[in-house]
Amino acid sequence: MSHMSAANTPAQGPAPTNAPPPLDLDGQLRAAARKQHPLANSSSDQESEDTVEAALHSDVSGWGKDHPLFKDLAPEDSYTVDGVYWADLPFKQRQQWVNAQSNAEAKREFKAVGRMFKKDPLSPLSAYCSRYVIGGFGLFTEGYALFSIGNLSSLYAAVWPQCWKTHKVCDHNWISAVDYLQIIGIIVGQILVGFEGDWIGRRFGLVQDALIMTLGLVMLTASWGTTLNGWVICYAWAQFIYGIGVGGEYPMTSTTALESKAVGVNSQTDDKLHRGRNVVLAFLMQGWGQLFNQVMLIVLLLIFHHSGNPPYSKVSAQWTFRVSFAIMAVMTLWLAYFRYYKKVYSSTALQRSKKNARVNQSGYDVKSLKLVMTHFGGRLIGTTSGWFFNDFLFYGNKLFASTFIRIISPGATNNVMTTWLWNLVNIGVSLCGYYLAAFLIDHKFYGRRRMQVVGFLADAVLFLICAIWFNQLSSPQHIRGFQTIYYLSSFFQQFGPNCTTFLLAAEVFPISVRATAHGLSAAAGKLGALLPAIVYNYVDNHTKFWIVCWFGFAGWIATLIFIPDTTGLDLKEQDRYWRYVREGRPEEYHGIAVHPRHLSWYEKVVLKRHLAYNPELDRADKAEELRRVYEQRMQSKTNEGEKVEQDAEDEEEISSEATSFFEKTPRLLAQNPPVPKDRL
Repeated sequence: MSHMSAANTPAQGPAPTNAPPPLDLDGQLRAAARKQHPLANSSSDQESEDTVEAALHSDVSGWGKDHPLFKDLAPEDSYTVDGVYWADLPFKQRQQWVNAQSNAEAKREFKAVGRMFKKDPLSPLSAYCSRYVIGGFGLFTEGYALFSIGNLSSLYAAVWPQCWKTHKVCDHNWISAVDYLQIIGIIVGQILVGFEGDWIGRRFGLVQDALIMTLGLVMLTASWGTTLNGWVICYAWAQFIYGIGVGGEYPMTSTTALESKAVGVNSQTDDKLHRGRNVVLAFLMQGWGQLFNQVMLIVLLLIFHHSGNPPYSKVSAQWTFRVSFAIMAVMTLWLAYFRYYKKVYSSTALQRSKKNARVNQSGYDVKSLKLVMTHFGGRLIGTTSGWFFNDFLFYGNKLFASTFIRIISPGATNNVMTTWLWNLVNIGVSLCGYYLAAFLIDHKFYGRRRMQVVGFLADAVLFLICAIWFNQLSSPQHIRGFQTIYYLSSFFQQFGPNCTTFLLAAEVFPISVRATAHGLSAAAGKLGALLPAIVYNYVDNHTKFWIVCWFGFAGWIATLIFIPDTTGLDLKEQDRYWRYVREGRPEEYHGIAVHPRHLSWYEKVVLKRHLAYNPELDRADKAEELRRVYEQRMQSKTNEGEKVEQDAEDEEEISSEATSFFEKTPRLLAQNPPVPKDRL
């Protein structure tokens, strides 16, 4: 168990009036705790009664900050000095505690960065790159190549209008297939690699992604044909292959960013306080990839065409797009090397989950996947629909771009440089949204869910305004208002659902099927990107804005109903709850994973799962589980005849204070307590 140092402990006020009382084992509470105790099934009733009584008293009696198990059962990054969970505090005290914790952590981080800077001015940048840039480099390459397709399409249309604009020499269906096959490839990759990541492992999925992206980029660089239509066909299939690698990056990057920080004393606190930031700072590398691609295309066109103005030669266009893909092919090949030989993976939690579920380490936990569909079906609806609506909104922003540029530069129809420069500004605005999301997504009073709610609602209102006053806003005299709406819609999509859907699709599910659930959610999102690409061919621009605004409102409603707020929730606690679910006894779990704060509206109002929350009973359960882990470890050492080597995460499950406590208070029974059988 991890803890923040005493120096970083948030300031505490007086004990809240509604704080849970010290554990009382009299009356109903004692009977309930005794009934759930694993020793309650002993052959001798009297022996069982005495043993349970002794075990329960020895584990949690005299509960308080001086109790040997206090740090294990009430870590100070989530509990007050009185052992009260932060979400159980009255609003005013909760606000004070959260602000004190946030301020203390911010001061600690600023001091740490200051010490690093004094020692080496470049060390903070180096630490940022090693932690976030390398972790999100797959999404950097994805953003670079994926969004270059739209940028290059305008160049192709200017150089080969008979193919990309009038379709006189190229099949219109194959021109459309460039977008469709790319999206289909991404969907295949998201589902396939998400499944492989849970089945074979995260390392396999990440290395495979990098190799497939390299192959796709080589195909894009070398795409050719005896005719223009033949080249388009080759180009479209290269997009499909590349899309498979891109799709796999979504579940793999998200799950590894979540799990790579879950080992170590300091990192357990980091997981709860900065888990969202860790994921979003890796994810926003997608935005840097877009920026780098746009800058690279501008530079390459200036180099090979010697100007940004039309007409553009076929030779300069060929060199521009082929060199841009070749540069990224080299980067993805390096990424495959790094992931295979250099990257350190944290697979302990996934392997332990499979072991607890009695699944072979190289096997797939089919049972957990089925249970997710039923027990967490509401969450799956929330993550899939949220991503679907978000990707539909993304196309709304692209509508703004085309209309906006047409108004401000009516004579720049064939000038791709004008489009690229305005797109560069829009990417800069998006990056501001990315970074603000990263630094607020872990704040307990804003967090992921509220950020997604605000983002969906803001975009819906902005698109609605544009739909109502479309004729006025699309006129030259109101260009400033249109420009404001354009940039705000881009900002709130990043400072909202684009970041949160990526995080929540992995965070709200158990580790054994996390990559699969994320892949399914991301695939639903790409269907949301595919739908407007088809529908918008049959409606005018004004109608498009009416359509897209309602998808924003639909995302807002879906988030309110189905998405839980996991801000500040320990993911190990969520996996602990999942063990109860797999064993067929979810009603016996009383911990913070079913706290009303961390459940969706659907789970509270319809399923009423919050009624099981009981901090006193959970305290006794967790104490018993800690003792069981300690005894199993001691039994392993006894069986081996010597001290066996434990992996780092196992050693940190129990603090030294708890280990010493259990050594001094052994059970009365010699045998190990029975482990509940899997009943499903």
